[in-house]
Amino acid sequence: MNRKRIALAVGALAVVGLAVAGAIMYEPAIAPVTPPSPDSFDAQLKQEGARVVALGDCVVCHTAKNGKPFAGGLPLATPFGTIYATNITPDPQTGIGNWSEAAFARALRRGIARDGHQLYPAFPYVHFTHMSQHDVSAAYAYLMSREPVQATAPANALVFPLNFRPLVAFWNVLFLRPGPLPPDPAQDAQWNRGKLLVDGLGHCASCHSPLNAIGGEKSGQAFDGGIVDGWEAPPLNALYAASKPWTREQLVTYLRTGRASEHGAAAGPMLPVTRDLATVPQSDVEAIATYLLSLQKGEAAHTTPTAATAMSAAHETTPAEQRGAVLFNASCAQCHGNGSPMQTIGERPTLAFSTAINADTPRNAIQMILNGINWHGEDAMNYMPAFSGVYDDRQVADLLAYVRATWSAKPAWPDATPLVAKLRKEDSAR
Repeated sequence: MNRKRIALAVGALAVVGLAVAGAIMYEPAIAPVTPPSPDSFDAQLKQEGARVVALGDCVVCHTAKNGKPFAGGLPLATPFGTIYATNITPDPQTGIGNWSEAAFARALRRGIARDGHQLYPAFPYVHFTHMSQHDVSAAYAYLMSREPVQATAPANALVFPLNFRPLVAFWNVLFLRPGPLPPDPAQDAQWNRGKLLVDGLGHCASCHSPLNAIGGEKSGQAFDGGIVDGWEAPPLNALYAASKPWTREQLVTYLRTGRASEHGAAAGPMLPVTRDLATVPQSDVEAIATYLLSLQKGEAAHTTPTAATAMSAAHETTPAEQRGAVLFNASCAQCHGNGSPMQTIGERPTLAFSTAINADTPRNAIQMILNGINWHGEDAMNYMPAFSGVYDDRQVADLLAYVRATWSAKPAWPDATPLVAKLRKEDSAR
């Protein structure tokens, strides 16, 4: 087939795609309602809604930096441009105050707004579609009882033709599978509860799976890992492959507190998720952990930090590692050095077990150094200062070279300087 015929074929496919999208895009508007009074909802239902909203991480995505809860405006970086989270407070002009419960349910289950327009799948309705009707009603009651905030999100900045919303209807044909998740009779109640939370309300695969060329989760690669806001969301099906295999107890502790004694602390997009999970019943988190551990590939392996250190000591120290050692002793050894007080009495794990230090790429280690972990009330154990304003790109790369060589048995990373510069630039643009 010559180039002209190829071009004609591609053009024809595009026309067909647009025609299909146009044929299925239309959804009638659902009539607006007068914002319901918070007192019109049952108190127990609103309390259950707080649990549902926390499990769904709604406040994480729908709250801008320094903004009011649920008022939207948070930029969500995608490979196709930036999408801004919408206002989901009960403000009737800029939020969802005039949405009926039916309109709210349609948005969650089918990705259609009250006025009938398509919602972009950065909103994980492909997972929320599995929510029970009771959970939908509870979430509606809770959100409609929040403080109304008048706030309009900035306009999305997506590349053409993805800024053409009708195409989302065609995307839904490919990726949206509406309806509840039937329980597996071969599994117990806790496992089935965990699957419902992970695959539905918690939408874990949205972040922890690779995406294809049009932004859908790659078929057959659920939980194989992904990229979110410049951070690597590690594979959730390789927890046994960690330098120190995860146990169920450690995973529960990590999800509820943001740290695990033999694995490290949550950071980046995962940190606010753990703060939400700290507010829900422990039984929910135990169910999540049970289901996740059932997805593991292979058996648990066992390594020790002493083995990793011995292997790293066998190679010849590079100039970058030598420079990095000086930086580490100046800024990091107080918390992360062997025998430091933060390790002996503060429960900070050795870096030999760190997922970021043992990863295939230095992406998350770079983000940790540049951004740290912000202060959260009195929880000083999860705090780490940001060094983006302290060290330049070359110095961060040197520090990474030293840490990788000293605490990991994995091969050295390539020079990280270009990636440090790229991630620093992306962070400043958010």
